[in-house]
Amino acid sequence: MRSMNIAATGMLAQQTNVEVISNNIANMTTTGFKRRRAEFQDLIYQNLRRVGSTSSDTGTIVPSGVQIGLGVKTAAIYRIHEQGSLSNTENRFDLAVRGSGYFRIRLPSGEAAYTRDGTFGLSPDGEIVTADGFTVEPGIVIPQNARDVTINASGEVLAKIDQQVAPQNVGQILLSVFPNEGGLEAVGDNLLMETPASGQAVQGIASQPGFGTIMQGFVETSNVNVVSEITSLITAQRAYEMNSRVITASDEMMQALTRLR
Repeated sequence: MRSMNIAATGMLAQQTNVEVISNNIANMTTTGFKRRRAEFQDLIYQNLRRVGSTSSDTGTIVPSGVQIGLGVKTAAIYRIHEQGSLSNTENRFDLAVRGSGYFRIRLPSGEAAYTRDGTFGLSPDGEIVTADGFTVEPGIVIPQNARDVTINASGEVLAKIDQQVAPQNVGQILLSVFPNEGGLEAVGDNLLMETPASGQAVQGIASQPGFGTIMQGFVETSNVNVVSEITSLITAQRAYEMNSRVITASDEMMQALTRLR
């Protein structure tokens, strides 16, 4: 019976849906995390009577035909790029992007990665780095005799040096945007990688048109809405149960056939 295989695809789809929801809930406190959403498509149809075919020698057309669907499949898992809330950390090297843009990170392999997680600190050499010690490009070094550091909305890093009246500009943090943010590949550790689907990164100065602003002393929290995720979880659970009932009903129908004498 087709119904058993069709219901099995439905159960697998809802299992994927639950896995996506569980990942969202697990990362509800992850800095800079963007929630995901599973999208589904119907599978290919089996034509028992093709729509639009002729039904007689006089050229009469079948108006609807007979098509039987064969189930559902996962089409994509989208990343929702809604702005998360900004949390004040009072750490002068913590940065948040309000609006569009990603921080560009240089990995130990030399490759470039991108993140919205602005939990930064200083390396032993005074360079601004991520929590894992990866360099925040373009590789800004804070002087050892700096008494205070200010990072303005456009990303300029201004260090207050002893015996100097005016702060010294020691570099500027740039932001990167992409034609298709959904095409970025998540590699873990709050890092994303450029792919052919995302398009090439475009670097620019924060606060300029098309780029967000940088806020010092803040981090962007996860944009996961717990109430919405729990509601989606209940819906997915009920859909899973309904598909399992289809399998049970199909099994009972097959049992009725075996009892015929």
